[in-house]
Amino acid sequence: MNTSRHGLTIGIERVNSDFFLSLKAIGKLTHDDYEIITPMIDSALGGVDQPKVRALIDGTEMEGWELRAAWDDFKLGLKHGSEFERIAIYGNKNWQEIAARIGSWFVCGDVRYFETYADAIAWLQE
Repeated sequence: MNTSRHGLTIGIERVNSDFFLSLKAIGKLTHDDYEIITPMIDSALGGVDQPKVRALIDGTEMEGWELRAAWDDFKLGLKHGSEFERIAIYGNKNWQEIAARIGSWFVCGDVRYFETYADAIAWLQE
C-alpha cells in the first residue's frame, strides 16, 4: 500500500525569549488542507490586536501545491499579508526561493528564503 502524506502543521515555537508562528508543509498541499488550516490561522490572528507576526515556514518536506491549493495560499497571503513582520522560509528546493520572492509581493513584511534552520532563526530574531 502506497501512503501519501501531505498537509500543514501549525504551532508556536519559542527560541530563547522569542516566539514565532511555526508552519511545516509536507508533501503536495491540497485544497482540503487549506480548508482545515485557514480557519485556524484566521482564529489565531483574529485574537491579536495589531499583530506583527514573525513566522518560520519549514518546507523541507514540501513537494508543491495542487493548482487550487496554490490559489488558496495566494488568498491567505492577501488576507493576512499585512499582519506579518517577517517570514522565514526554510527549505531545500530551488523553486522555494522563487516562491519566497513572489510571496514577498503580497506580504507587507519581509520574506526571505534560507537553506539552514539556524540562519532562518537568526534572521527572525534580528
